[in-house]
Amino acid sequence: MAFIQVDFLFCDIIKNYMNRKERKAVYHLPGLFEFYELYKLFLPLFREHREYFYDWCEIGSIYGAPADCLWGGGRAGFGDNNAEEVLDLLEEYNISGRLTFSNSLLRPEHLSDKKCNTLCKLFDSSTIRNGVIVHSDLLLNYLKTEYPHLYFVSSTTKVLADFDDFITEVNREVFDFVVPDFRLNKIFEKLNRTTQVQKDKIEFLCNECCWTGCTQRKICYENVSRKNLGEKCSEHHCGAPGGNNGYIFSKAMENPAFIGIKDIQKTYLPAGFTNFKIEGRSLGSAIILEFLLYYMTKPEYQLKVREHIYLDSMLDLF
Repeated sequence: MAFIQVDFLFCDIIKNYMNRKERKAVYHLPGLFEFYELYKLFLPLFREHREYFYDWCEIGSIYGAPADCLWGGGRAGFGDNNAEEVLDLLEEYNISGRLTFSNSLLRPEHLSDKKCNTLCKLFDSSTIRNGVIVHSDLLLNYLKTEYPHLYFVSSTTKVLADFDDFITEVNREVFDFVVPDFRLNKIFEKLNRTTQVQKDKIEFLCNECCWTGCTQRKICYENVSRKNLGEKCSEHHCGAPGGNNGYIFSKAMENPAFIGIKDIQKTYLPAGFTNFKIEGRSLGSAIILEFLLYYMTKPEYQLKVREHIYLDSMLDLF
């Protein structure tokens, strides 16, 4: 009997080891509409020259929203590409698209918005499984009924910085993924106690530049929500140290909550976490390319990828 128990234990150890070896980082990339032209160049390169890129990562989804979306939130969308063309690109490369509809201030009268409903209908009828990033439960309940093939992501705009509140959100069956506030990224003594089912739903925001001591994060997101609703409101001015300098990747790397590639490989993947969100919808194509180079491209091939993208005269990188 003791030998049988030892054999079972040995099998479990081998199984866990193999699972760790097979785990890949799944990236959720910014700018579905905003950086369509960049992805139109990058995705063929990612498929045709897979040797340029780390074999331990893959693309899980690309998220974003066109300009002037009433349901939009988080950041103001500015993409003006044709939605059918965007969806065709996703279907060609079998990558999920996520509509970023994380407005936190929606009212019942906003649910009939024609533009947003048309987008949801299009994405709901796709040959691939697409999703919606949501903040408002009002919108969530509406989408569940009207567009049953979409999946849902709980938005980081909820600022779930309390770990217990965050786990409560993770345990909601309606969400396939939940993005915590970036300040929970390194609380490993609690994160490591989550079940594998919970870990599979947690999607970490890797490259946030915001100050960890910020107390105005919800106010900042609400300001964007009001703008998308067309309400008159004053501009939100960030009061954090260096908040007026804009996004700087090197500064984000110094953030205590920053998740780099070594963190992903050596800490998160072995612990069972596989989903990682890259922010950047409000930035330019050039900085998004730097994210793709850093997080996905082997150092010896970064110049090749950069040259391939930069030398295409059709792409405005700045």
